[in-house]
Amino acid sequence: MRASGILMHITSLPSPYGVGTLGKESYKFIDFLKEAGQKYWQILPLTPTGYGDSPYQSCSTYAGNHYLIDLDTLVEDGLLKTEEITGYHWGENPNRVDFGLLYENRLSVLRRAFDRFADWEKLDAFGRENSNWLPDFSLFMALKNQNGGKPWFQWEEGLKRREPEAIWQARKALKEEIKFYQFLQYLFHTQWQAVRDYAHSKGVFIIGDVPIYVPYDSADVWSNAEWFWLDEDLQPVAVAGCPPDDFNADGQLWGNPLYLWDLHKKDGYSWWLQRLKGAANRYDMIRIDHFRGFAGYYAVPFGAEHARNGQWLKGPGMDFIGKIKSALPDTPMIAEDLGFLTEDVHKLRQDSGYPGMKVLEFAFDADSNNEYLPHTYEKNTVCYTGTHDNMPLKQWFAESGEKTAAFAKKYVSASDPIWGMIRLCMSSVSELAVVQMQDYLALGADARMNFPGTRSSDNWTWRADKTYLDRLSAETIRELTATYGRLAEDLQ
Repeated sequence: MRASGILMHITSLPSPYGVGTLGKESYKFIDFLKEAGQKYWQILPLTPTGYGDSPYQSCSTYAGNHYLIDLDTLVEDGLLKTEEITGYHWGENPNRVDFGLLYENRLSVLRRAFDRFADWEKLDAFGRENSNWLPDFSLFMALKNQNGGKPWFQWEEGLKRREPEAIWQARKALKEEIKFYQFLQYLFHTQWQAVRDYAHSKGVFIIGDVPIYVPYDSADVWSNAEWFWLDEDLQPVAVAGCPPDDFNADGQLWGNPLYLWDLHKKDGYSWWLQRLKGAANRYDMIRIDHFRGFAGYYAVPFGAEHARNGQWLKGPGMDFIGKIKSALPDTPMIAEDLGFLTEDVHKLRQDSGYPGMKVLEFAFDADSNNEYLPHTYEKNTVCYTGTHDNMPLKQWFAESGEKTAAFAKKYVSASDPIWGMIRLCMSSVSELAVVQMQDYLALGADARMNFPGTRSSDNWTWRADKTYLDRLSAETIRELTATYGRLAEDLQ
């Protein structure tokens, strides 16, 4: 069934407290999506941000990002006072997230809320419902604080290796701090569930991301080291990355530990299936990041300074995908099949039945046979104007080169090339069309969400200003959506 949606991460929503949250602006955006006839809201991972402030480098695959907890809602709940929030500095630029300030101030405010919290029965019930990950995650966070933020592999030997006596002593000594981190997850879960329920009431559904890898310094690796390719000292033998290409002569060195896929297979992929079931409880549709890694993955020796000397290794393939389809038969998936693609990747995507991704910005640097040009698409695809890793269209037209831009303008044949690209996305045969909010707003380079392979203070920080919806016409977007048969069912 044809449908469409808008890509905009929650951190990019306006708010007076430094970052978009699960508060009134989330509900306001959902109302806009309904008015505009959109069925889907696509977001980035909701997990805590990690290295480089990236939501794809999180200390937990299950935990929610406490930065997203709405502070005004806590005032309404009697857990905070307004003056306690406004007494902190949240940043100078309303169009940028200052993650440094959030790191310094957010937990301090939330500890005040914890001091007033009294509904321990609900917190205990939440703990029981999430016993497969919450105890390890909350202990992990408490121990990081106790160790001055050091990664787990630099902790004292007993804790590093999770020796039973050391873990028992830590749980006993850090009981209150552990409870605080469980409280944060309870708040996040409660607020997120309310937002998602509201979205469903409006006929809007959530597309969320699951990164293929987890960071070395994460609760996931610390508490499940046996599933990762580590040596006897618990150091990675090899790490993830991608090989050199036309854009990066050194390749990309991501640094994530790799999986011991043979062991996962023997166990029936239980760790992975539990992870994906957790995501299915949070999202309505899952975009599997770096899908090509399940066909073959690039392994770089641990400690290497670049990714030039890595090697391709065989992934778990359709054996793994088949287990996902059996375990989650009713959860729609999107295969992020971008990047260096080989025949085995194409075959795996086709055999999986999952729709692949088509990005319009990739379509115009070659000739009329480019597989990203809409006239080459098949229905079982998702068409994007661009993703969080791409330039906004305004910047792309300005910087993509005269020949490429001219080809694109000729192809879309519109007086406004940005709107022409949006129309092209909507008119494609792809069953799902997704447009970045930056493109609807016709924003340029300042609004780019991420530049892959770089660490920049601008990455992940873009925020819309508080008047952004006033500059958009929900009716115009709705009419375009209806023209190409993508209007959400309840509006037809």
